[in-house]
Amino acid sequence: MDVDEARARARLDWQAGAIFRPVRTGNAFEETVERLLQAIKLGVFDFGDRLPAERELAARLGVSRETLREALRTLQQAECVESRRGRYGGTFVTYRMPAPDVAELRRAARDLGSELEDALTYRQVLETGAAEAAARRAFSPEQQAYLESRLTDLEDAPAEQYRQLDSRFHLAIAELTGSPTLAAGIAEARMRLNDLLNAIPMLERNIEHAAEQHRAMARAILAGDGEAARRATDEHLAATAALLRGFLA
Repeated sequence: MDVDEARARARLDWQAGAIFRPVRTGNAFEETVERLLQAIKLGVFDFGDRLPAERELAARLGVSRETLREALRTLQQAECVESRRGRYGGTFVTYRMPAPDVAELRRAARDLGSELEDALTYRQVLETGAAEAAARRAFSPEQQAYLESRLTDLEDAPAEQYRQLDSRFHLAIAELTGSPTLAAGIAEARMRLNDLLNAIPMLERNIEHAAEQHRAMARAILAGDGEAARRATDEHLAATAALLRGFLA
């Protein structure tokens, strides 16, 4: 296994488990497209990353290789991925997240309409519960290092990658609960708000405040303090929701 394959496998085993789960057979093609887009837009796979091998993705999604190839062709037509041939070929992500834009933020909010408050409440309940659940688990050294690395990646993130690495951090906590159902719910909740979150302007004070909150979340989880993990996550998500409402006012 080469380095790229090892990285792809690690990414698949940890974070993509919330997304690359078996699809419902009645809408296999549509759900396969949706899951792949989730993985790309949530930053599980970034620009330039190679997706895992078709056989592995098809097995995780519970679809045929032909269904997967059809979904990948659709994403290629939408300029989200590209296929390359040869020894170092495969399917590579070409999607780039748009720059933050307040006008886009307001458009996305209009599209959600009355569902916005529902989506914010749903996310708050799921993620605070997930943080508490994760804190109550015993982690292996590998799992501890994984959460710490996701936090470090986020703190070192350039502006253009911040939102995607923020998603990776939150998804990592979801995965560390050990509940695939909860992790999948958090990924779906994030996708409902993804366009809004991505469109928030990058404010230096907000990033600094969020960094303090992320560190508090990670410290509490790794210390096994469920109450502190819930409290830190609740504070962080409430601040994000307040920022959203402020730009939409």
